[in-house]
Amino acid sequence: MFSIVFPGQGSQKIAMAKELFQSFNLVKNIFSDADKILDLAISKIIFEGPQEQLNLTENAQPAIFLVSYSIFKLAKEEYGLEFNNAQFAAGHSLGEYSALCCFDILNFEEVLVALKKRGQFMQQAVPNKQGGMMAVLGSDLKVIDDILKENIKKYECFIANDNSPQQVVVSGLKSNLNKFSEDLNKYKIKNLDLNVSAPFHCVLMKKATELMSDVINNLKINKISKPIIHNYSAKPSSSEKDIKNMLISQIEGKVRWVESVKYMINNGTNNFVEIGPGKVLSSLIKRIDKNVNIKSINNIVDIKEINLNG
Repeated sequence: MFSIVFPGQGSQKIAMAKELFQSFNLVKNIFSDADKILDLAISKIIFEGPQEQLNLTENAQPAIFLVSYSIFKLAKEEYGLEFNNAQFAAGHSLGEYSALCCFDILNFEEVLVALKKRGQFMQQAVPNKQGGMMAVLGSDLKVIDDILKENIKKYECFIANDNSPQQVVVSGLKSNLNKFSEDLNKYKIKNLDLNVSAPFHCVLMKKATELMSDVINNLKINKISKPIIHNYSAKPSSSEKDIKNMLISQIEGKVRWVESVKYMINNGTNNFVEIGPGKVLSSLIKRIDKNVNIKSINNIVDIKEINLNG
């Protein structure tokens, strides 16, 4: 059985999906609709950049969603891929919105607008350049959590993403992250700053949560056609209220990616299909369980050659 996953922020790159845009009217129309909905030439930013503009959280989030959604719709409608047979769907951070929209639980227009606002609110939650995120490599969640708890009076940092058994992402103010990095270096634990300008998925996003709550509560939730694994709970929900609560809680909550993937595997998934720019999630899933099959779809060749069940 297969499940579908959608990437989050960090997967963006200039000219992603350009080949598909140039080759298919379906994709052109989706991009054109997005430009009108956002009242912004998001397609131009995606295809031409500059990279700094695409990397802005308020642009990167709707851009990655737009590319993932376009690939999904193209593969399903032009090539007849039976995505409805997927057992589960999940997405990393903003990718959760992609999962909900691709399976028609959320509406395309509302998701685009919501992600634009989400990016703005998350960026504004902490003064510019004062917050950040750090990837900690080669050490598991418990080790990192223990170090943070032991040094809570020295610095305040937060586990933001449990991405794989060998990759944990930590958020915080840069001054605190620098102190944390010094301690990690003493333990000879590899760490590196991520190219983001805000400390996502932690309590420092409280202001963003407050602002996004109204946006999320006003989203229309359609019939739940597919179990979507939520970042916050690492399991699916069964009601409109639950879905909205999960999206609100996700802003400050840890992305429980390892638990989410294990939930799908433990419930019968042995094949994963990553839809969207890049192959970040494919790499993470392989580290979580080397026995599952993983394929990615982000170009025409991928769509033509994909076998959803093996």
